[in-house]
Amino acid sequence: MYYELFCIFADKFIIMRVFASIKGFLLRVWRSAFLKYAVVCIAGVLIVGFLDENSVWSHLKNLQRIDELAEETEKFNADYQRDQAKIRELDKNPKAIEKIAREQYFMKASDEDIFVLSEDQSEPESVNHETTE
Repeated sequence: MYYELFCIFADKFIIMRVFASIKGFLLRVWRSAFLKYAVVCIAGVLIVGFLDENSVWSHLKNLQRIDELAEETEKFNADYQRDQAKIRELDKNPKAIEKIAREQYFMKASDEDIFVLSEDQSEPESVNHETTE
């Protein structure tokens, strides 16, 4: 019984000595002038690099967003050029207007009929051949 109490007391004593030595080391280091400036510089770099509203991290995210928007702008410019080419073709060729009216809007001349064929296939209804008795 005394041995167990001694072990518990010795363990606590060892742990307290370790914490006391760590505390002493930290106080000695904190009293040095160099460490104070190093800690302040490191904290400043962390704040400017990651935590600030205008941080380097935010700057990199904004550059990535700018690249995405530039790609989107190129896509819209290509769509615009394609649409402008279609408009120029429609201005020059009246047959193109008739083609669009027939294909997209199902318009017809007065003397013709239009049949719209659907590619949808209806599923056959399942027939239940079971009988109940």
